Amino acid sequence: MAEPESEARRQAYTFAFPDQSGAVPTSVEVRAKRRIAVLEEELKMMKQDRGSKQRKTTFYVAQGRAIRRMVVLYTDLEDLIAENDRRYEEQEEGTREQDHLQYGYILLAQVLPWLHEKLAELDIDDCEKMKKRGADAARGDDTSTLKDLVATWLNEDFHPPKLLRSDDKQSRGFLHDISGKLLCPAEWDWGDDIVKAGIRDRTSDYIVSENLWPLFLYEGYKVNGNNLEQGLFKSKIMVQAFKAVFTSPSSAKDADRDGNGPDVLENNRRARQQLNQAKVKTCVASIINMRKVTPRSLAHVVCQVRFALSSVSSWRTVDGDFDYEAFWNHVVDFFEDVPGPVAQRRVTKLLEWWTRKIFGKSHHEDLTPEVVSQMSVTALADQRKALEDAVFDSD
Repeated sequence: MAEPESEARRQAYTFAFPDQSGAVPTSVEVRAKRRIAVLEEELKMMKQDRGSKQRKTTFYVAQGRAIRRMVVLYTDLEDLIAENDRRYEEQEEGTREQDHLQYGYILLAQVLPWLHEKLAELDIDDCEKMKKRGADAARGDDTSTLKDLVATWLNEDFHPPKLLRSDDKQSRGFLHDISGKLLCPAEWDWGDDIVKAGIRDRTSDYIVSENLWPLFLYEGYKVNGNNLEQGLFKSKIMVQAFKAVFTSPSSAKDADRDGNGPDVLENNRRARQQLNQAKVKTCVASIINMRKVTPRSLAHVVCQVRFALSSVSSWRTVDGDFDYEAFWNHVVDFFEDVPGPVAQRRVTKLLEWWTRKIFGKSHHEDLTPEVVSQMSVTALADQRKALEDAVFDSD
């Protein structure tokens, strides 16, 4: 019985001889199955590649959102990189403008620690994604957010006869008494009809440029002509705008608190960790790992508030006689280019005031290993070890 079965099996698997072309005959069904298998594998690989590219794009876009807010408002990423390369190759100091670029690159490397090592792997498309879909899009989002909120805040605080509309920017600027007052250079009196008319008519005696600090920057919207630094960068609308951009629009209602409110970042983190809860949006400060208010983040908000108060409908570098890029540099220089140690202490104190206003009283980020090493827990551990070693040595 075994031999007939074996013979039948051999006949069933008899080798098919090639045809005239040299090909070994195969069935249509088998060839189709193989083609389908190959196509399915190609499709699988394409989906994996697409998913990988999407994740890569999402990462670069998310990381790029910190650039305009924390590093530079206008400068291209490529310019920062080029200046760092120039300095390394030529080993020469630069002009004031080049110094701005270089310090911007240093901050960029601090804000995005991975970037410096990965620059060689970034292609033009990656940089463009970070710039256009990340950095510029973030600036646009902040502009849109503050356009609505600034109108609401001013209506609530000033109760003007003619309310500011959140959907209408053309009626703002110097055309409206409230926004006009806040945009007016601090050393001029908006209540003086001659000043107001001169600004609105853009006469040569009242040129509103980036070289004049506007009133909205000052605490209580009042200025001391004999001490222009007093109260500068401490206004309520600035605190509201900073909170709206970096923590959340709802947190702006706590602008009057003296930094004794809840820890916004910690509350946001805990809310996201809770189970069985609706998805909680991560605040910008958490996304970009921001724990302190910095000069350039303040400069970003200053320009955003100035634009929100203006009557210009779309973002631009120059608004009449006012240059936003130069104005941003003035704000940055106030903090970064101080005349000496006395001014530096005032700047440091102001930034500490801001950090407390935005992030509360927590100083956990200041507890560096060097600081902790001087504290009693570490000191006691060292003492116990020393006693243990002394007893061991005596034996």
